[in-house]
Amino acid sequence: MKSIQETKRTHETRLLALPDVVSVGIGMSADGDEAIIVGLAAPNPETQALIPQKLGEYPVIVRISGSVRAQ
Repeated sequence: MKSIQETKRTHETRLLALPDVVSVGIGMSADGDEAIIVGLAAPNPETQALIPQKLGEYPVIVRISGSVRAQ
Protein backbone atom coordinates (compact mmCIF):
# COMPACT_ATOMS: atom_id res chain seq x y z
CA MET A 1 0.00 0.00 0.00
CA LYS A 2 1.28 3.47 -0.90
CA SER A 3 1.69 6.03 1.85
CA ILE A 4 -0.73 8.96 1.86
CA GLN A 5 2.15 11.24 0.83
CA GLU A 6 2.89 9.08 -2.22
CA THR A 7 -0.81 8.91 -3.09
CA LYS A 8 -1.12 12.70 -2.87
CA ARG A 9 1.95 13.22 -5.08
CA THR A 10 0.62 10.75 -7.65
CA HIS A 11 -2.71 12.59 -8.07
CA GLU A 12 -1.89 16.20 -7.15
CA THR A 13 -1.08 17.55 -10.63
CA ARG A 14 -4.25 16.07 -12.15
CA LEU A 15 -6.44 17.40 -9.35
CA LEU A 16 -4.91 20.90 -9.47
CA ALA A 17 -5.64 21.04 -13.21
CA LEU A 18 -9.40 20.83 -12.53
CA PRO A 19 -11.38 24.10 -12.56
CA ASP A 20 -11.51 25.88 -9.17
CA VAL A 21 -9.17 23.42 -7.42
CA VAL A 22 -6.70 25.57 -5.47
CA SER A 23 -5.09 23.09 -3.09
CA VAL A 24 -4.43 19.42 -2.42
CA GLY A 25 -3.30 18.44 1.05
CA ILE A 26 -3.37 15.83 3.76
CA GLY A 27 -5.64 15.99 6.78
CA MET A 28 -8.00 13.93 8.88
CA SER A 29 -11.51 12.70 8.18
CA ALA A 30 -14.34 13.07 10.70
CA ASP A 31 -13.52 9.50 11.78
CA GLY A 32 -9.92 10.44 12.56
CA ASP A 33 -8.46 8.65 9.52
CA GLU A 34 -5.88 10.19 7.21
CA ALA A 35 -7.52 11.79 4.16
CA ILE A 36 -6.65 13.72 1.01
CA ILE A 37 -8.13 17.24 1.28
CA VAL A 38 -9.02 19.02 -1.97
CA GLY A 39 -9.68 22.75 -1.66
CA LEU A 40 -11.97 24.55 -4.09
CA ALA A 41 -12.04 28.30 -4.63
CA ALA A 42 -15.84 28.18 -4.98
CA PRO A 43 -18.54 25.52 -5.20
CA ASN A 44 -18.32 23.85 -8.60
CA PRO A 45 -20.60 20.82 -9.08
CA GLU A 46 -18.94 19.86 -12.38
CA THR A 47 -15.48 19.75 -10.78
CA GLN A 48 -16.77 18.04 -7.66
CA ALA A 49 -18.24 15.29 -9.86
CA LEU A 50 -14.74 14.65 -11.29
CA ILE A 51 -13.05 14.26 -7.88
CA PRO A 52 -13.07 10.64 -6.70
CA GLN A 53 -14.35 9.73 -3.24
CA LYS A 54 -11.18 7.72 -2.61
CA LEU A 55 -7.62 7.78 -3.91
CA GLY A 56 -5.97 4.45 -3.22
CA GLU A 57 -7.00 3.51 0.30
CA TYR A 58 -7.58 7.10 1.43
CA PRO A 59 -10.85 9.05 1.52
CA VAL A 60 -11.02 12.36 -0.35
CA ILE A 61 -12.65 15.34 1.35
CA VAL A 62 -13.63 18.40 -0.70
CA ARG A 63 -13.65 21.74 1.14
CA ILE A 64 -14.57 25.18 -0.15
CA SER A 65 -11.53 27.17 0.94
CA GLY A 66 -11.80 30.24 -1.26
CA SER A 67 -9.02 31.43 -3.50
CA VAL A 68 -5.43 31.00 -2.36
CA ARG A 69 -2.63 33.45 -3.08
CA ALA A 70 1.02 33.50 -2.12
CA GLN A 71 2.14 36.09 0.40
